[in-house]
Amino acid sequence: MPGRTVVCVKANRDPQTTGQGVEWAVVESDIGPLLLAATGQGLVNVVFHADDAVRKASVERLAARFGGAPVKAPASPRLAEPIRQLAAYFAGELRAFTLDLDWTLISGFNREVLRELASGVPYGTVVGYGDLAARVGQPGAAQAVGAAMGANPLPVVVPCHRVVESDGGIGGFGGGLETKRQLLALEGVLPQPLF
Repeated sequence: MPGRTVVCVKANRDPQTTGQGVEWAVVESDIGPLLLAATGQGLVNVVFHADDAVRKASVERLAARFGGAPVKAPASPRLAEPIRQLAAYFAGELRAFTLDLDWTLISGFNREVLRELASGVPYGTVVGYGDLAARVGQPGAAQAVGAAMGANPLPVVVPCHRVVESDGGIGGFGGGLETKRQLLALEGVLPQPLF
């Protein structure tokens, strides 16, 4: 379907038990440096504003979660396609990500909400927190949806920037409101800034 975000998802295996480690790289984007991390199952983490301090903290969190030090691998075959697709997205050439994702860093209700978001809210559209809660069968859980957005380990690819307040407000965003505005402007939801 044109304009729809498509996410291919492989079975979620624990890299600790399958002997697969985490590889990471920092790439430049229109919204600043992004740390991308991947396992053998797929992209597992996207981190905004990946300056030295953020990068160090992110790599430490990944090491604690996966039980081994992630490897810096800017030329990794695991990261090549995510890097290519993100560059195409920021260039306005890609509207639907088709990446394998590793959902290891999220579970339960949060994972259910993020999967619905990834498959059901296409490029250039937005959804309210309450509407997204209703889509997963929890119509009174708008605040819990907000918490799921804040816990999203795969922002941009799993487009939490597309979730807004029902009264027309932009809502919150883990990457900062200016980053959310930039992403929504890129997708044509908000006007581009004049300067």
